[in-house]
Amino acid sequence: MMDYKQIQDLIKLVSKSELSEIRLKDGDFELTIRNKNYVKGSNAIASSVIAAPAVMPQVASAPVPAPASVSAPAAKADIEIAKKDEAKTDANLVEVRSPIVGTFYRSPSPDKPAFVQVGDSISIGSVVCIVEAMKLFNEIESEVSGKIVKVLVEEASPVEYDQVLFLVDPAG
Repeated sequence: MMDYKQIQDLIKLVSKSELSEIRLKDGDFELTIRNKNYVKGSNAIASSVIAAPAVMPQVASAPVPAPASVSAPAAKADIEIAKKDEAKTDANLVEVRSPIVGTFYRSPSPDKPAFVQVGDSISIGSVVCIVEAMKLFNEIESEVSGKIVKVLVEEASPVEYDQVLFLVDPAG
């Protein structure tokens, strides 16, 4: 069985290769990754899609958060800080993107604080959010160090593969 990191690495490999599709099957576990926008002889490769497997192994576990909105004071503070930081040019900001399709959650459960807030410093490997995919809660880790400048996704919103979730100032 494959773990979450192996699946992520496989998606990245397929998206950077000239493969149009790859299928893996191990007992009840079945995984299909397609490069939908691959055109033979072209370097225009856009995204990969995971087809729903027959049985998905438990890759990561976290408490099951019920869809709930972020507390008003925390959300308001994030919005105010983000507005102040909008004066900065986005040219020097780094994007933290979703490695999978699913539902975005800022905290491990509705009664827990968000993993990160606008203004927080993060380092490589810091958990910044959870994306739920097929009843599995996958912790998303930052691939950059810096300061969170903006949260671009609402709590409990659907996210796409490679969608920008956060903007990070690497100088922060």
